[in-house]
Amino acid sequence: MAKPVLIVGAGPAGLALAIGLARVDVPVTLIERMLEEELADPAFDGREIALTHSSIAALKRLGAWQNIPSGRIYPLASARVLNGKSPLALTLGPPRFKAQPLGMLVSNCDIRRALFETARKLPAIELLAGRATRSTTTGKSEARIELDDGDTCAGSLLVAADSRFSELRAQLGIAASMNRLGKSMLVGRVAIERHHGSIATEWFDNGQTLALLPLGSHEASVVVTLRDSEAQRLAAMDDCNLAEELTRRFARRFGEMRPLTRLHLYPLTTSYARHFVAPRAVLVGDAAVGMHPVTAHGFNLGLAGTERLTRLVTSGFGSSGDPGNFRVLRRFEAGHRLATWPLYAATNAIVGLYTDDRPTGRLARNAGLLASGFPPVRSAVTRILMRSRA
Repeated sequence: MAKPVLIVGAGPAGLALAIGLARVDVPVTLIERMLEEELADPAFDGREIALTHSSIAALKRLGAWQNIPSGRIYPLASARVLNGKSPLALTLGPPRFKAQPLGMLVSNCDIRRALFETARKLPAIELLAGRATRSTTTGKSEARIELDDGDTCAGSLLVAADSRFSELRAQLGIAASMNRLGKSMLVGRVAIERHHGSIATEWFDNGQTLALLPLGSHEASVVVTLRDSEAQRLAAMDDCNLAEELTRRFARRFGEMRPLTRLHLYPLTTSYARHFVAPRAVLVGDAAVGMHPVTAHGFNLGLAGTERLTRLVTSGFGSSGDPGNFRVLRRFEAGHRLATWPLYAATNAIVGLYTDDRPTGRLARNAGLLASGFPPVRSAVTRILMRSRA
């Protein structure tokens, strides 16, 4: 009997990889700290995911897209970037001859629920919920995990899919560049007075970065990025004061704003692993690359990576019977680094430019918006936003 692939972490990346492997009869053992009932019905966490067309196609191939209710999928017609009080704005959207939106917005909890619903029906996936890893060892022919209750699991390949703060990555001795930004992101749903037109708005202002993501006709997700202490102050506000604060911060662009959920607070840290693979081990999702949310591409890159790994692992499994073949893993690392590093570096550069409140920074932002408005540049940026290939 073939040794299973051991996947630690049942978030979207871990679930997507487990499904992809199981659908071609590669056995998987999925290990997750959360209880099974929490995986089956994840709580709303404030995060809305901007899915590219490639990611939607990937979710369809996995059999998960149809598990998301159509009423919870919101079209993203275009995106608009603003710079303080400047009249300049950059609008990004699909070509006029294409009758399709820029992408779709779906809650993170709905994606997780849909993926888990698919995974639990596949007999090749063994779920060990409510369990954590105590230690790991990797050898020439297998990887082995000791769980927190003393049980052990052995497999042909060990996969870290346990967040950008991955404990498994540390156990494997893989270093990562961690950038703690000293800022936090607040996310939640609000009712708005003025219709958003299905346009996402990103607004870089002095001391804050704001975004409004379109959901229902008069409903949206707000994203407010502030220094940690200021973000904590907003998170502790009651609904009445928070409504006034959000309306003021968004300069009444959308009229009165009223919170529909509490604001969920996420301290911002970006990360990039020095290596994506080790003998008998590989990193996927945020364990490999933890993107800044400003370009909304973290989920899409993670999903593209799991598709890339599935293809390579199953091709290696088919020819040698060994999903942990190191040559196959090195091919994954090379491909995933090529796909992620340019966007990771560009995103960090954008964050540095657009959060620089000095006069020179504001002038540079206006120059950047002006340059980005030229059709060839705008088309190139739009292609990046619409597609994230595996």
